[in-house]
Amino acid sequence: MSTNEKATSAAADVPQPAPATLAPEEIVDQLRVIGTRMGEVTPLTSAQRKALRGRIRTSNPILQASINVIGALDNVSQAVGQPADEVRSLQSEANRWTAVEDELRTMLNGVSGANLIRRLRIDVLAAQAYAIGTQLARDPANAILVPHVEEIKRLKRFSRRKKAAQGPGTAAAEQPAVEGSGTSGEPEG
Repeated sequence: MSTNEKATSAAADVPQPAPATLAPEEIVDQLRVIGTRMGEVTPLTSAQRKALRGRIRTSNPILQASINVIGALDNVSQAVGQPADEVRSLQSEANRWTAVEDELRTMLNGVSGANLIRRLRIDVLAAQAYAIGTQLARDPANAILVPHVEEIKRLKRFSRRKKAAQGPGTAAAEQPAVEGSGTSGEPEG
């Protein structure tokens, strides 16, 4: 199988993201508007989120029973500083925001997946262009391609040296190349 056939075959294997009805910039603008209208948004570091999650020990049935204790006697309500109805309202609000959080996480995963597919598609097209350009540059009639192909070769050599200098066990050195993607640093063929 020739280099061009490999690249064409790899391009056919790449899933395609659904076409967007809004431009990414429009979505960013809308998300920012929503963010300002949401009110209470508290960005936390990963460590802060982990620490707070570790402090939440009450399961939902225990939580419901504890709220019932608050409502059973005014002394308990006064001691915790909240009536049972307000605690139930706070719980309901937390549950509703959990639905928002889940939906945003799903949306983020979808956007991230579609963008990975776009990047893979671009990578396959770049590999095809390099393979075709390399073959065509052999013909003196296509001499205009020679500096472009030489630049890609130079960049690939530089990229290999940079990865080798990082040494084994680093994240960049451990990422496998996708077959037919042209990311291995070696011309296909």
